Amino acid sequence: MLSATLNPQANKMIPTIPESGDGKPEEVILESRVLIIMTGGTICMQPSPSGFIPARGFQEKCMARVPTFNDASTPTPMGVVVNAAGDQTEHPSLRTPMTAYGRRVRYTVYEFEELLDSSSIDAKGWAQIAETVERNYTLFDGFVILHGTDSLAYTCSALSFMLQNLGKPVVLTGSQAPMLELQNDATDNLLGSLVVAGHFMIPEVCLYFNNRLFRGNRSTKVAASDFAAFDAPNCPPLAVTTSMRTNVNWDMVHRPTSLEHFSIQTNLDTTHVACLRIFPGIKPEMVDAVLRLEGLRGLILETFGAGNAPSGQDNAMINVLASAIQRGIVIVNITQCLTGSVSPVYATGMSLSRAGVVAGLDMTTEGALTKLAYLLALPNATPESIAKRMSVSIRGELTESSLPIFRHPDGALPERIQTLTSMGYAIAHGDLEKVQAITKTEHHWLLNDADYSGNTPMVSPFPPLFLSPGFLNCMDLTPSQHMAATSPSAQILHFLLSQGGSVHLRNRAGRTPLFLAANAGLSEHTLLLRKSGAHLHSDERPAAELLARHRPFVWGMAGVGPKEISQREMDEEWDWDSRQNRMTAGSAPS
Repeated sequence: MLSATLNPQANKMIPTIPESGDGKPEEVILESRVLIIMTGGTICMQPSPSGFIPARGFQEKCMARVPTFNDASTPTPMGVVVNAAGDQTEHPSLRTPMTAYGRRVRYTVYEFEELLDSSSIDAKGWAQIAETVERNYTLFDGFVILHGTDSLAYTCSALSFMLQNLGKPVVLTGSQAPMLELQNDATDNLLGSLVVAGHFMIPEVCLYFNNRLFRGNRSTKVAASDFAAFDAPNCPPLAVTTSMRTNVNWDMVHRPTSLEHFSIQTNLDTTHVACLRIFPGIKPEMVDAVLRLEGLRGLILETFGAGNAPSGQDNAMINVLASAIQRGIVIVNITQCLTGSVSPVYATGMSLSRAGVVAGLDMTTEGALTKLAYLLALPNATPESIAKRMSVSIRGELTESSLPIFRHPDGALPERIQTLTSMGYAIAHGDLEKVQAITKTEHHWLLNDADYSGNTPMVSPFPPLFLSPGFLNCMDLTPSQHMAATSPSAQILHFLLSQGGSVHLRNRAGRTPLFLAANAGLSEHTLLLRKSGAHLHSDERPAAELLARHRPFVWGMAGVGPKEISQREMDEEWDWDSRQNRMTAGSAPS
């Protein structure tokens, strides 16, 4: 139902779409949109006389016949962008039954024309996956990538760096046995991945296996044939699936804090990095031979224990490493141990550090290698800048030993309601200092409260726009984020975004913060959200296009209507002046 508000400038009534209609709103069951990208692997194999071969038509053969993947509803087609030209092809979709979280997941499977061999994958294959995600980023709420297990941890790590300012879940999975086999782990792995991607706003590249969700760049393969094939020894699981629900460890979730939109870096320099494992009796000449390979720019050195390596007679090994570093080769020291961290507490480890070897702390081999390849590919990268960033967490790939970790204990629901009420008042009154104080003391659960935890609507003197039914029922930052999108202060919205707030979450009415800001006529808020990577959900666009006829300027900022502002124009013409905490514009359209 459309309602009318007075436009003071034009002195006329214009339509708006309220957060909830008059009277008791009709219960709407949201559908999440997930793209499953099939790259290959055991999970999509089928038996044949010559052995296992890929099961082309995976969606129809493996998923359509399983009730947990198909509620037998009418298969609505879903558009998938298939090339750099932006061409879309229609793919039949399936929908899951209602989940325990009160929504359904509609998905389609996009199969690569040429499937990737997990044991032969390289940076070109990783780029193909990243480009597929980028082309379809605004069309789907989350992504599931089917992949072989041999190099799955490497692909997870690589994608975690390649997908920059990621604001949506990207979940990789595979299996030890094909889905078409009677006894398999594929069904649980795929269903668990689909539930995570469709319900929880975890803006990371993750690996889901054996009912556990790991940070992608912390995972490693630990078993060749067991169903529990992967682990993240130095990082607790981001989520664990039980018989009752999926429990997310929200205080572990890593979030982008820069106000930039999603982008990808594809040209990882894997051909100029190497990995060398130190062993007892290794000769300095062997290490020197590796370091003198033509074009080598970086080396991952796997050392003993807490980062120790033989120094060699007359410090020959140290001299070899120091010489390579002087030639511009970045050398990173990581431990061979499954758990623990590189820490120069012994004389041999300190000698490596003094020679210029970078301490990789508790990174996995997969994480260190792909991070080094990523940093080498960045524009204007120097050995000094790369060495500095290798020991600093950029995607949650390592634990920075110098930083304390604060964890807020779970509080009872009444305490959370009290805090959220205080937050609501502060946002409604534009009290930035109060918002900052509350966020500082209650940061983890306030920003990361699980989806649908505590579905009781809040009774409060706030206007309905601020305390809608979605206030307590949306993922992580949805309550504060949706209120901030329509608050009187753009500075509060800027602050919450800088704390890792997601711009892609929808409240129970299916509205994103960008829609709410544009519908309220708040151009500063709308512009700030767009600059931070926000886009309208496909379900919102019909209503947005209707409203854009009456407010073309603000909806143009949101990316729709006759005065649509493209992302490129946004980047070139608009800027947020953080020093003055105000919005400035270049040649803005009128």
